[in-house]
Amino acid sequence: MARRVLIVGGNRFLGLELTARLLAAGGNELTLLNRGTLVDPFGDRVQRLHVDRGTDAFDQALAGTSWDVVVDFALYTAEQARRAARVLSGRVGHFVAISTGQVYLVRDVVPVPAREADLDGPLMPRPTDAYDLDQWTYGLEKREVERVVAQAFAHTTLRLPMVHGGRDFYRRFDSIAYRLLDGGPLFITRPEAMVRHVYGPAVVRQLQALVTNGNARGAYNLAQSEATTVEDLIGRVAHALGVTPRVVTTTEPELRARGLDPLLACPFNQRWMSALDATRARDQLGFTHEPMSEWVPAALQASMARWNDTPPPSMAHRPLELA
Repeated sequence: MARRVLIVGGNRFLGLELTARLLAAGGNELTLLNRGTLVDPFGDRVQRLHVDRGTDAFDQALAGTSWDVVVDFALYTAEQARRAARVLSGRVGHFVAISTGQVYLVRDVVPVPAREADLDGPLMPRPTDAYDLDQWTYGLEKREVERVVAQAFAHTTLRLPMVHGGRDFYRRFDSIAYRLLDGGPLFITRPEAMVRHVYGPAVVRQLQALVTNGNARGAYNLAQSEATTVEDLIGRVAHALGVTPRVVTTTEPELRARGLDPLLACPFNQRWMSALDATRARDQLGFTHEPMSEWVPAALQASMARWNDTPPPSMAHRPLELA
């Protein structure tokens, strides 16, 4: 019997890849729900619902429906989670929610790498800096999302750190590659910060397994096994490009004093970058992840294959960096 699967959001990156895998595997009736018009190669092999999940149109589109599996990439706020619970509770066999490692970063003392048991503990005070406040709010909202989902559904929640792949709409690898290729300096502020990111295809494989036969319940971190550093990751990208990196280690205040935005100069220049331990997912879900020697060049090649005449938006900042 075909499994009825609803995929909410995620039509630009992981959700698009998951849809392709599920279609190729067969045995599923897929419905994609997103706010905008989805451009994809799937044609009439999937059904589509174009609604804003924050409005009553979401309730109306899903009223009376039932699903074997829901995969939700777009649960960002507690209100969105409460709406989903109100509309779908009791109508979903398995709810798979995509969360973030940022749920750990709002801790007063941040564990590195973070394990699932590290969620509990005192929270940091409300930040005064605008950027930190935005990130702190996001982490708290995601915590509440997880709580609502756990109460309303038989669920699996996947906590992700920074995700890389050819369809990364933030174009983080592109941002690094463009700077390495022009021969100018790359400014980093946290060279020794731990990196335990995740490769998009590894996440999609795990999602496919959960849709197909997943019976695990609870929250799981997904991340690469190897623990490395920001400086090493940049070096690996440079190696894959065949260039020698010009890395300049500096501080955020020094960059800002020169009119430079640290995050535009390098997407890894932030304290809001989680490092996760995925031991529980490997032991209980059978999660697997490619070694960095494989996924870094693969992600870079996939990113470069989509290059066109439009550089990453952060490159508008590059003349000031070079100056």
